[in-house]
Amino acid sequence: MARPPGEPAGKTQRGIQSVEVGGRLLQALADARRPLALAELAAAAQLAPAQAHTYLVSLTRLGLIKRDHLDGSYEPGPLALRLGMLHLDHTPAYRAAVPHVQALASAIGSNVAVSLPTPQGPTIVHYASAGSPLHVNLHVGTVMALSTTATGRTYCAFQPEQHWQPIWRQQQAGASADALPAFAEQLAAVRQRGMERSIDSPSPAVSSLALPLVGADGALRLVLTAIGSTGAIDVDWQGPVAHALRGAIDDIARAMEPT
Repeated sequence: MARPPGEPAGKTQRGIQSVEVGGRLLQALADARRPLALAELAAAAQLAPAQAHTYLVSLTRLGLIKRDHLDGSYEPGPLALRLGMLHLDHTPAYRAAVPHVQALASAIGSNVAVSLPTPQGPTIVHYASAGSPLHVNLHVGTVMALSTTATGRTYCAFQPEQHWQPIWRQQQAGASADALPAFAEQLAAVRQRGMERSIDSPSPAVSSLALPLVGADGALRLVLTAIGSTGAIDVDWQGPVAHALRGAIDDIARAMEPT
């Protein structure tokens, strides 16, 4: 059995089994990334529905889970959201990026998304609007598709294959045998350019330009993506939006340096 995070090697610490069972329900809900009915949540946590319900009552009282009064489904509660934001506040890349992105969005006239690499894929953790509405459903918590978005391809290009291939295979179920080699060629081009763009894809009339922030250790810290209406956003590799994104990436990198 894997050692829990933070537990010293060679020492098994005593825990509370009921807390760990409740954690299985929270983990199942987090993995699903959508509200779940009692039966779905119990099955995902490998519990009987009656047993799961007892734990869910307590988790709801604590605010870790919330029950929808209309359809009875369960979703993360206010305390879970507060804990998630606390975790983000202590993530150096997020903390360094947030002060820069609203000014960047205003300067380029396009929305800007900050995505962090997570086990589920590149996940938007901050979204700065430039004020112009877009017909695209992007918000904090959105996990970007790997192959069809500039953010997703940038995430893959600057991550080890084992980090993204299982997600890619799940998203590309039924793809032809040459789909992965072709995607790998795309990623090589992204690495060479240091950025990626999407034009009218995956949403018609919406285009984007994405750049990574890679640490000195070679690890991907975040992806910064400018998003705007096609024709209104300049996605040229050497254009003003690309230049502004590079400048913002440099500013964020400097803000992350130890003082």
